[in-house]
Amino acid sequence: MADGKGVLLVVGLGNPGIEYQFTPHNAGFLAIDRIAESHGATVANRRGKALTAKVRIAGRETILAKPETFMNLSGLSVAALAEEFGVDPRAGRSEDLIVLYDELALPLGAMRIRDGGSAAGHNGAKSINASLRTEDWARIRIGVGPDASPESAYRRGKDYLLSPLRKADLATLAEVLDKAEQAVETFAASGIKAAMNEFNRRDNPPAA
Repeated sequence: MADGKGVLLVVGLGNPGIEYQFTPHNAGFLAIDRIAESHGATVANRRGKALTAKVRIAGRETILAKPETFMNLSGLSVAALAEEFGVDPRAGRSEDLIVLYDELALPLGAMRIRDGGSAAGHNGAKSINASLRTEDWARIRIGVGPDASPESAYRRGKDYLLSPLRKADLATLAEVLDKAEQAVETFAASGIKAAMNEFNRRDNPPAA
């Protein structure tokens, strides 16, 4: 490509199946759908054990992907796609892959961008670390954690991550999906450091 950048692989994690579509654990899938819709694309082509779509983001050829392997085996799909498109974080190609997934440790509506790191208990991230044999891949963690209010007790149950979100929660999630899309645009154009500087700061206002 003219700008010297290869194909950008943007992967959202989740579980396939209509019953999981609007659950907290599918925040990554919802983010991919949001990006695809903005670019007039449909995530429907099967390749690399995933449903995919091809778009251009910040001038870069971009593959949007939703693994069909279920969350715990997400790494199988990410590794297959990475091999197909020549993406290898271990070989200095970390700016060609970014993964979006839900984060229970962050409150619903929050978002954090990280340049590598441990899986922090997330099974999808664990699978990717194992399959890529590195933790050095960019990720956007989309907060889905419940608040502590009595009316939100349902959100603290063991099945919360796989239960459909309420309308009010979906509205809150929609706002962070917009931010996630903007963060992917920044990542595509300027890299992970620029995305972290811009979007992590937004959720961390200075103390009074």
